[in-house]
Amino acid sequence: MPTQNKLASVGLLALRIAIGGLMLVHGLQKLMNFSELAGQFPDPLGMGSQLSLIAAIGAEVGCSLLVMLGLGTRLAALPLAFTMFVALFLVHASDPWQMKELAAVYLCVYLSLILTGGGEFSIDQWILKHKRQEPAEAAVSTG
Repeated sequence: MPTQNKLASVGLLALRIAIGGLMLVHGLQKLMNFSELAGQFPDPLGMGSQLSLIAAIGAEVGCSLLVMLGLGTRLAALPLAFTMFVALFLVHASDPWQMKELAAVYLCVYLSLILTGGGEFSIDQWILKHKRQEPAEAAVSTG
């Protein structure tokens, strides 16, 4: 019978793949329509529409792929959480709840991933596991 930690890690894997895939679609839509969006994309931080769009695409595409892989999960979730924070509290601040609800859901998930990490079934854990084995192997070979 699987342990609670294994079940939690399976849950984190499913969450990472689902939320990463869903956000990836948003980012790819922005990327495919870059030229149409570049001049009119919201600029709540005063960086310019084009740079704001590039930052959103970078987070939504690049960081989503990292989250799905579980590579640098906590760090990759930070720009995604920031993007959703900006969308929720700045871009859609005066909009009705229906317009900002999705950004709130994404923000909650990314905050959770920042706190939990990617779980056992992530590249993060694979790297950590192999780093822990290296000193033990070195001690055995020099002993």
